[in-house]
Amino acid sequence: MSSARPNRLSNLADQPVRELLEVIDNHIADPEFRSRLKGSLHQLSDLKFALDESSIVALTNSQGKIQYVNDKFCEISQYRREELIGQDHRIINSGYHGKLFMKNLWETISSGQVWNGEIRNRAKDGSYYWVNTTIVPFLDNEGKPYQYLAVRSEVTKLKTVEAELQQMMTQVMNIQEEERLRISRELHDGIGQSLFSLVIQMDRLLADQPHPGVEALRKQVTDIMEDVRGMAWELRPSVLDDLGVVPAIRTYVENYTRHYGINVQLDCNLRGRLETSREIAMYRIIQEALTNIAKYADVSEAAVSVEDTAEAIVATIADHGAGFSASTAGNGVGLFSMEERARGAGGTLKVTSDPGEGTTVTLYLPKKTE
Repeated sequence: MSSARPNRLSNLADQPVRELLEVIDNHIADPEFRSRLKGSLHQLSDLKFALDESSIVALTNSQGKIQYVNDKFCEISQYRREELIGQDHRIINSGYHGKLFMKNLWETISSGQVWNGEIRNRAKDGSYYWVNTTIVPFLDNEGKPYQYLAVRSEVTKLKTVEAELQQMMTQVMNIQEEERLRISRELHDGIGQSLFSLVIQMDRLLADQPHPGVEALRKQVTDIMEDVRGMAWELRPSVLDDLGVVPAIRTYVENYTRHYGINVQLDCNLRGRLETSREIAMYRIIQEALTNIAKYADVSEAAVSVEDTAEAIVATIADHGAGFSASTAGNGVGLFSMEERARGAGGTLKVTSDPGEGTTVTLYLPKKTE
């Protein structure tokens, strides 16, 4: 094992390391101290060797200019080391991530915090690759970053599988929505119309000869009609397809307040129509979030806002009720469904909650879909 260390040092082709070894041999008289110092240098070299063998590594200065890249970085990016040194990471920017993503990344590391996430980069030949990235700031005596170490591992195959699974989930949800629409129309136009015709016939009978039994039966039929209409609405409200998501949300909120007795404050500045898939996703997420409030929040008020900004459509559903802890956040099927709907519409979903402090669900739909 010890014989491999000098080979690793030489394989690094690191002139400063070899110079340090010569300085230690020539200028450190104390043999014990010299041995400890060389041992520490060997350990650092071993760590660097392991890191270079396993990861894609880059070192930048405080302005983000690349000062060092290892062989794996050159291999995956297809750039020569000379082409990368002195450049910033825009040279491999794929354009996939929006300004908000990059702003959050830079604000995190420039404040001295470690950033973790997945980034899609572009190689020299134009192909794309995904890397799981950790960026570690090196801080000076004043606590300000003077260098950044980026350690990456390629996850392109994993992201490809995730994309395929996401596509399958989106297809499943689309099929589900198509079935909801079909059944809703059959209930409304089929059974609903048949019941309506029956009521008309009963009205004619009652007009010719009033009868308590027929009147009671008519009331039962009209009650069934209301139930059928309610089921059709729950499956797929026609107003969502005919007029859009905003009228659908307003109508749902009105019915919700009457049914559950929870007053919902609705603020919306969205005026135009969205893509059908996005309108359905927004409606279903708001519906699911409000249903969860009715089941678990124990409140008399809630708030829904839909904001049309320059960069995105942002829908927020909030309450100040029971809330829940992070340990139980992932147990619900509803939360999973909302997250999948958000991803399928090209957006993201964020849920924040604390016991006794309430819950906030935020849907972010960028106007330039990633």
